[in-house]
Amino acid sequence: MEVKDIFSLLVKEIHSTVFATVDKNGFPHTCVIDLMLCDDSSIYFLTSRGKEFYTRLLNQEYVSLSGMKGNDTLSTVVVSVRGKIRELGGGLVGKVFEQNTYMERIYPNEISRKVLTVFQIYEGEGELFDLRQQPPFRESFSFGGADITQAGYHITDACRQCGKCIQACPSGCIEEGTPFFIHEENCIHCGTCYEICPFSAVKKKKEEIDRG
Repeated sequence: MEVKDIFSLLVKEIHSTVFATVDKNGFPHTCVIDLMLCDDSSIYFLTSRGKEFYTRLLNQEYVSLSGMKGNDTLSTVVVSVRGKIRELGGGLVGKVFEQNTYMERIYPNEISRKVLTVFQIYEGEGELFDLRQQPPFRESFSFGGADITQAGYHITDACRQCGKCIQACPSGCIEEGTPFFIHEENCIHCGTCYEICPFSAVKKKKEEIDRG
């Protein structure tokens, strides 16, 4: 999916998401925040300047969020986003209310809306994880010029083709070859192959990058 389609899914179909922020003491906080608007490369949400959430946003200027759609685990698609934010003020509040009319019942008059301010998530990365299909489907993405952080595992030339990883892989994402190959889009990042390989041929991508 293109980033704009993932953002549209987040805003229009998932809408209510769990945000993670950190306070001045470094303690984590979560809260449920509705995503109000999106464009091709950013997401917009709203809060009141009187909330502690607003204070944490100003101190941190970075958020992480997750949202899900589905009736149970195997009918679920999950989208997670983490990125930089900036406050835009009240200029988009009118548009937010036009496209999210239920907000009129929460803030019924113009005076109460004057404390509202819009934030934009303008640069970052994320992941879509779809459990509606088997094996599960995973897709990483970035926006606003950010790079995608490498995660997961790959199999090096130390592979002896013993087949233990294929037998153990819960999502069946490993293909035979020289060396064996992990289909990243179907990998659930459980680490089974990493732990079971007798030749230490499976490596974490991030460890490989850190070593240069």
